Amino acid sequence: MRAELTDELPHLRRYAMSLARQKDEADDLVQECLVKALAAADKFEPGTNLRAWLFTILRNAFINKTRDRARANALTDGMAKLYGMSSPPAQHSTLELRETTAAIDRLPPSQRQALILVVHEGCSYQTAAKIMGTPTGTVRSRLSRAREALRAEPTCAASA
Repeated sequence: MRAELTDELPHLRRYAMSLARQKDEADDLVQECLVKALAAADKFEPGTNLRAWLFTILRNAFINKTRDRARANALTDGMAKLYGMSSPPAQHSTLELRETTAAIDRLPPSQRQALILVVHEGCSYQTAAKIMGTPTGTVRSRLSRAREALRAEPTCAASA
């Protein structure tokens, strides 16, 4: 199983990066995913889709970290406002990357996830549905709405 996990590392890194948007956080997610996968290796059913199983673990780890961060940020933000502190927004190196990232970020999370899994990761609709825990038709409609929203963006219309 370790060799199979090694083969999946590039896919896990890309998916983690699409969720976390920062290299360090993405690396942490991949590491957490691998630790959990190795600990639960006996629960993996041979002959099933290892990538989908790993993506599900990674997605759940991301959701848990996001929830934890939201709880912590509520307190931190309140303190920052109280003392007049703030942090600057992250800047991207090129205008095109910034505009595309912003357009994708404006998508609802469910649409963004469907777009990343199907378009970027090359997952089938069925695999994406399994990872997302939704019916295949829901993945198709979310992907359709995501593409439509990106086409409506003035900066993305030419590339969509």
